[in-house]
Parts: sequence; structure tokens; C-alpha cells
Amino acid sequence: MNAPAPMIRLTTQRQIILEELAKVTSHPTASELYDMVRKRLPRIGLGTVYRNLDLMADSGMILKLEVGGTQKRFDATTEDHYHIRCSSCGKVDDIDVPVIQELVAQATETTPYLIMGHHVEFSGICPTCREKKPHPDTTD
Repeated sequence: MNAPAPMIRLTTQRQIILEELAKVTSHPTASELYDMVRKRLPRIGLGTVYRNLDLMADSGMILKLEVGGTQKRFDATTEDHYHIRCSSCGKVDDIDVPVIQELVAQATETTPYLIMGHHVEFSGICPTCREKKPHPDTTD
């Protein structure tokens, strides 16, 4: 669905950033990923991590998750999939539901825009936050 971006060279720094990102499913922020990468590359700068994450996202190697007013998060899984965000703590997880291809087809038919992709994000309260403080909106 996305236009192919030019491939970038996989430097040692980018390889380590990619490896650390692939180890987690927490969709870390650049700052969180920086803390992870520094364990392997102690001299790497935060700006270097930011620049490499942006380059890798622009090239399609990783996903950059940008949702209104929240910090950008990064995901090593580039196949189409949906996310769920905790409204309380901001944690982001993948949600295992099929991607709705018909949605793209319907959007394509109803707009003069060239559809480049779509983003669906569910919101809710994660199990950890629910244990800390029960929410009246939940139905258990």
C-alpha cells in the first residue's frame, strides 16, 4: 500500500537499533530505545538514535506510530496490523484482529485522494492499570 522508499544502508548502529526494537513488543519511544541501545553502544547519542529511527521509518524498515498528541513510538513489525493504547498509562500493544482490507477499498472509492495507508488504533485500559484502579466503564 505504501510507496516503496529507497533502501538505506544497514550500518552497525542501525542494525543494533533494529535488533533492540525487534526484541520488544512494547512499541518503545525513541528515548526508551536509546536506553536499550546504550547498553550495547554506550557512546551513541540520543540524536543519532532519533535520526536513525526516522530514516528507518521513512525507508519502511520499521513503523513509526504517531497518534494525536502522544510521543512517537516505534514498531519492528511492518506488516499491516492494528494497535491498542492504554488510555491510562499510554502503553501500546499489537491487537490480533484481521486488517480490514475492505475499508481501504471503500475509502478509495469515496475520495479523490490517493490512499497511501490507514491507521486504526483501539483504546482501552491495560490489565496492569485495571488492577491498580478498577474503572467503572469496564464490564467484567
